[in-house]
Amino acid sequence: MELSLRRLRMLRELHRRGTVTAAALALHYTTSAVSQQLTQLERDVGAKLFERRGRRVQLTEIGLLLAEHAEEIIRSVERATTALEQTQDGVTARLTVGVWASVASSLVPSALTLLAAEHPGIEVRTRELAPEDTAVAVRDGSLDFSFVIDYSDYPMQWDPELTRVVIAVERLHAALPPGTVSARTMALADLAEHPWILAGPTSHFGRAVRLACQRCGFEPRINHEVGEQATALAMVAAGLGVTLVSDLGLTLRPPGMDVVALTEPLMRTISIAHRGTEAHRPPLQLVIDAVRAAAAARGLAARSPYP
Repeated sequence: MELSLRRLRMLRELHRRGTVTAAALALHYTTSAVSQQLTQLERDVGAKLFERRGRRVQLTEIGLLLAEHAEEIIRSVERATTALEQTQDGVTARLTVGVWASVASSLVPSALTLLAAEHPGIEVRTRELAPEDTAVAVRDGSLDFSFVIDYSDYPMQWDPELTRVVIAVERLHAALPPGTVSARTMALADLAEHPWILAGPTSHFGRAVRLACQRCGFEPRINHEVGEQATALAMVAAGLGVTLVSDLGLTLRPPGMDVVALTEPLMRTISIAHRGTEAHRPPLQLVIDAVRAAAAARGLAARSPYP
């Protein structure tokens, strides 16, 4: 009997997520591809591994047994990969990273350019995800590492299986239509009377800003609920409302939008999250070093790599 590592990953995701569709989404495959591979895994094993219960899927006893061993096998492969990389003179690897708009348009290009010049054997691929989804994808193994964020008003609950390395600390600023205010600084409470453009309350950013506003004594009047920051900033420039924007988010700043510093700064920490089992993986450490250098070049370097 020969077992495919790729099919074992699919079985693990099926066990974790409960549906073939969710497993496919996590692994960035089509639903039909995952379904076909799981069917082939059943043929390889010679036993039924899962049963459909309405819209969800439940593993059989044999399926559960194999899923438990799959977890051990995948972790062993990761450890073996790290050990082999540590013995090689030239560092080579292919890594996949989770990103979102502001880091993808700022830190990532600079870091990957530096990395390509100094370590051409390391290939980094990017996948854009919502910030609140990236850490889950790292834990599940569909990403090698990801950028994650933490707001001073809304700290994240961290998975103990993940290691976090702080990369940058940035401020949030008021983004306003042109000519709204003449002051160089303002309090967050000064925005209470303006219409807002903000991400939904289920997003990390949207929730953090709402909590900050509530702490300052008001509930933001949200006229436009927008997830993409570039879209939100374009709407601000068009005079449709106000929002907050981070230092890195300013790379998406459209012409005509005013930016004003807040008198009581709201802080955001950007980190890289990776599985704890890969803490000593040389290619990963080189990527982290390149990203930290890119953050330092923008004046956003964190004083300590530890949260």
